[in-house]
Parts: sequence; structure tokens; C-alpha cells
Amino acid sequence: MKQVIAFADEFGNNSFKFSTESTHFIIASVIVNYEDLDEFYIEVEKIRSKYFQTGEIKSSKVKDNYKRRLLILDELVKLKFNIYSVVVDKTKLYGEGFKYKRSFYKYLNGILYKELYKTFPQLELKVDEHGGNEFMLEFKNYVRQNHIRTLFEGSEFFVNKSDKELGVQVADFIAGTLGYIFDEHKKSDYSQQFLERLSGKIISINHFPKVYKINEYNETKADEFYSQAITDLSLRSIFDYLDTASPETQQLQDAINFLKVLVRYHESNHYKNYTTAQEFIEHLNVNRESTLSKEQFVNMVGSLRDKGILIGSSREGYKIPANNNEIKKYVQHGNSIVLPLLRRINLCRESILLATNNSLDILDDPEFETLKDIIEKLQP
Repeated sequence: MKQVIAFADEFGNNSFKFSTESTHFIIASVIVNYEDLDEFYIEVEKIRSKYFQTGEIKSSKVKDNYKRRLLILDELVKLKFNIYSVVVDKTKLYGEGFKYKRSFYKYLNGILYKELYKTFPQLELKVDEHGGNEFMLEFKNYVRQNHIRTLFEGSEFFVNKSDKELGVQVADFIAGTLGYIFDEHKKSDYSQQFLERLSGKIISINHFPKVYKINEYNETKADEFYSQAITDLSLRSIFDYLDTASPETQQLQDAINFLKVLVRYHESNHYKNYTTAQEFIEHLNVNRESTLSKEQFVNMVGSLRDKGILIGSSREGYKIPANNNEIKKYVQHGNSIVLPLLRRINLCRESILLATNNSLDILDDPEFETLKDIIEKLQP
């Protein structure tokens, strides 16, 4: 895997007084490849001096100046980095224990450590050490106590003051923007625009508690070509897989990341839009030592379909199926490949039967029993 550096910051607090305090706690990690770090710093400094003059890049300085936030996001998303985030809906954390800061942070520490280091086993993580970022300091102590270096060889954890670290400042701005997307007190008519701006940079947003609610993806402005039933079935097949899959190999890690990005695009794009294979491959290559090829990608999609996961495809790319026609396109594609192939196999079989006076049937082998049965049923 490529060596990467992550800059992390938080949004929200541990309060459960939802009438006045945040409904969500969000950790945003800005992931940068080491090879891109110098260029990243140069470009971030240009944005900082343009919009914040002598001060730090901070979400709190922009607040609800939505148009200014959009302008800054438009420039930030041009840079080489990706976003990996954990979003905790505190309103769904049932149990009195979570109301105690120690229990709340312990829960979050376990989530972030597992999710972040599972995805980036070779990671240098930088966080803010001052201000109200209690969680990050707690997380630093958690890592020191629980980090198993034999499993995560090469991982380091650094704490830097945010006024000295431009990457942490970007993480602050991203965390705050995610707050304006998800937190009930911060949501606005601009939330969807913020999500659209960030969607191309997001590797994954991990929501906790991990209860997938299909109805959250319902379309309110659908046409007669949209089927909520097919969309729900497609999403459920993905969520069932993500609940049980373990990234034991690079191929499995690619599959998990692909499905997460697929859901992200479904959430942020119009339900009719496809995303190209190349765009998915660029996402998956973020943390890969070797580049994922188009052939490997296609084989991975095929293996997911073998597991019953519904993935729509066309010449435009891939998407979560949202109607009967998109399922039909996939079947038509398979039909255009399978039937001609079966006919070619049968022609080969008949030629050999003819040449050997029916003494050699290449489909008599036990391993071809099912294939022989299918071909014979296709005979007129």
C-alpha cells in the first residue's frame, strides 16, 4: 500500500442536549499521498492567504456564510486529497452510558481506530492539540495503549498545533462542512450543494450506529421510470454484504471500498446518473501500492454480482439500479455474451462429433454436465 498521511479534526461534542447542542459528532480525515504532500501544502497556503489572510483556515470563521463556504470548497476540491469520515448520530445512541463523556469517547475511539487503521494500515495521523478538541487528545492516548505495531507496521501518530499544520486546518474545514451537511442544527438548503462539492473527494463516510435505513435513499422527485422497490433491493444487497464482509485481502478491500463509493454516488448524484469505471478505479487506487487495472476492476464487479449484489452497468459506467430497464440492460448485456458463446461451444461440439462419427462428445466430462444440459435445451 502507498504511504499516506492523514490530517484529522472533529465537529460536535459529547453533549446529549439535542435541543441546544449538536446532534452529530463527526471526525473528518483528510488523506494525502506522501508523494503529493509538497504540492498539497503549496496549494493550501494559497487558499489560506486568499480567504483567511493572516489567520488559519477554520470552518468556524466562515460559519453560515454559505456562498463563501462554497467558494472555498470549489478551490479545495481541486487539490490532491481524499476524505475518510466517521459520522455518529448521537440521537441514535441508546443507553445511559453514552451520556458520560468517558463512555462516549471510548465508543468513538474504538470506531475510529478500527475504521481508520483497517483501511490505512500504514498511516501517519496528525491532529490538533489545542482548542476544544478533547476527543483527538483522548484518541491519541487510546492509540498509544491499544496500537499493535506487529499488525500495523509503520503506523505513527503525531499531534500538531493546527496553526502550524495546514493539513489539520483543511480537516477542520471539512469536518465543519460535514456538520453543515448532517447535523440537524446546521442543515440548510445549501447542504446538498456542500455534499455535491465534496462527493468526488469522499472515499467513505462511515455512519454509526451502523443501521442502514433504506428509506433514507427514497427519491421525492422521481419519474415513472423510477422504481423504489428495485432501488431498495439493490441497496439492501449492498448493505447486507458490507455488514459481514471483512477486508482480509486487497481484492476484498477493493470490493468494500467500491460498494461504499457506489452508495456515495447514489446519494449525491441523480438516480439516473452512471459513474465511469475510470472514476471508480481512481478512488480505489488511493490506498493501493499497485495500480488497479480495468480488467481487475471488471472481475471484482463480476465477483460481487456472483454474490447476489445488484449493480447496474452500461456504456456510461456503473450505478445502483433504480428501475426495471437498468436491470434489463444488465441482462441484455449478459445475454449478448452468453448465448453466442454457448452457440460457439455447440458448433465446436457438433464438429467434433461429426469428425469422430459421434464417438467423442467434448461435453461428456462430468464437469460439463450442467453446460451440456443447458446447450441441449437450447436446441430447436
